[in-house]
Amino acid sequence: MRRGSNSKVDLLGKVPLFAGLSKRHLQQVARIADEIDLREGKELISEGYSGREFFILLDGSAEVRRKGRKVNIMSPGDFFGEIALLSDRLTTASVTTTEPSRALVITRASFKSLLRDEPAVQLKVLQALADRVPQD
Repeated sequence: MRRGSNSKVDLLGKVPLFAGLSKRHLQQVARIADEIDLREGKELISEGYSGREFFILLDGSAEVRRKGRKVNIMSPGDFFGEIALLSDRLTTASVTTTEPSRALVITRASFKSLLRDEPAVQLKVLQALADRVPQD
C-alpha cells in the first residue's frame, strides 16, 4: 500500500538529518521521495562506490555488510545513505534486501535541487550535520 504525503512527512521527520525542518519543508522533501518496491537480494548500496541515494526502509529488511562481514540488519523505519545526499564520499558498506521490501528513496540530484531552491532547508540540514559532529 502506498503511503500518503502525511505518512512520508512523519517518517522523514524521524530522520536526524531532517528533524529540524518545518512541516512545510518536510512536505517538500516528501515530494521528492519516491516509494519503491524491492525484490529480495537487491543491492541498494555498494561498498566502495559513490552513493547516489538515501533510503528509508518501510517494509521488509536489509543486511549491511562491511568488507564482506555482516554488521547490521535494517528493519522498517531504519534509514541509510544520508551522506550520499550531501557528499561524494565513497560508501563504507553494502546494503542488500533480505526479503521483498518497500522503501522511500531520495536521489542526490533531487535533494541538491531542493537545497538550491530552498536555502532554509539547506541551513537546517547543515545545522543537523553540525550537531552530529562529536564534541571534545
